[in-house]
Amino acid sequence: MVPRRLGNTGIQVSPIGLGTVKLGRKTGVKYPARYELPTDDEVQALLSHALGLGVTLFDTAPAYGSSERRIAAFVKDHRDELVLSTKCGEVFEGTTSSWDFSRAALERQIAKSLSRMQTDHVDVLLLHAGGVDEDSLLRDTDAIPTLLDARERGQARSIGISAKTRAGVLGVIESLDVVMAPLNVSDQSLVPALKTAHTAGLAVLAIKVLRQGHTSDPSADLRWVTSQPFVDSVIVGTLSASHLSDAVRLVSC
Repeated sequence: MVPRRLGNTGIQVSPIGLGTVKLGRKTGVKYPARYELPTDDEVQALLSHALGLGVTLFDTAPAYGSSERRIAAFVKDHRDELVLSTKCGEVFEGTTSSWDFSRAALERQIAKSLSRMQTDHVDVLLLHAGGVDEDSLLRDTDAIPTLLDARERGQARSIGISAKTRAGVLGVIESLDVVMAPLNVSDQSLVPALKTAHTAGLAVLAIKVLRQGHTSDPSADLRWVTSQPFVDSVIVGTLSASHLSDAVRLVSC
C-alpha cells in the first residue's frame, strides 16, 4: 500500500487502518454475528499480520473495553512504526456507554489511555462524540480547548472528532485536524460535509464502511469508499487476518 497524507498533519498513514473494538469488547455492539474476544496470542498475531501487510493505523478507544490494554505490548515494541489513534469522552461499562466532555474528565481519560498503552503520546486523539448532541458538545463544553492543550503538551500529534452528524464535522473545521465519520454505499449523508472538511485541509477517516457486517458485497463497498478522493484512510474492524488481507489487496490493486 502506498501511504497517504493525513490531511495537513504531516503524518503519513496507510489507506487501510485496523479498528480494534473486537479485541476488547463484545457487548453493546451492532454486528450481526456474535463473536468471542481473541486470546492474547491471537491479538498479537493479528496486530503483527496487520503491520506486515503495511497497515500502520491502529484505532482504539477507552469505550472499546480492554482494547487499549490488549494492544499495549505491541504498541510498545513497534511504536515508531505505528499511527496510533484513540478517543476520549465516552466510557463503556457493563452494557452501557456514558459521556463526559468536561475538561477534568477528558484530561483524566487521556492520561489513562496513555498509561494503558504504555506510550507518552498518540498520533490521533479524537472526541468520541457518537451518541451525543454534537453541536452542543462543540459549543457548550471545554472539549476543543482541552484537545488543543493536549496537542500543545505533546500528548497528541493531531486532534479531531469521531462524529456522526453534519454539525460535528463542520463544527471543527476551524480548530481541529481530523474528522472520523461513518461512510458507506448506503449512507452517504455526510459526503458534502466531509468534502468541505477535506478541502479545508482536515484529514478524513472513514468508519462503518462495511455497515458493521450488514453488507452483501464487502469488496464493492470497500472499493467505493477507498476510491473517494476526500478519504485519507478507511478503518476496518475485524478479527480475521484473511479479511484484512483482502481489504489491503483491494486497495493495492
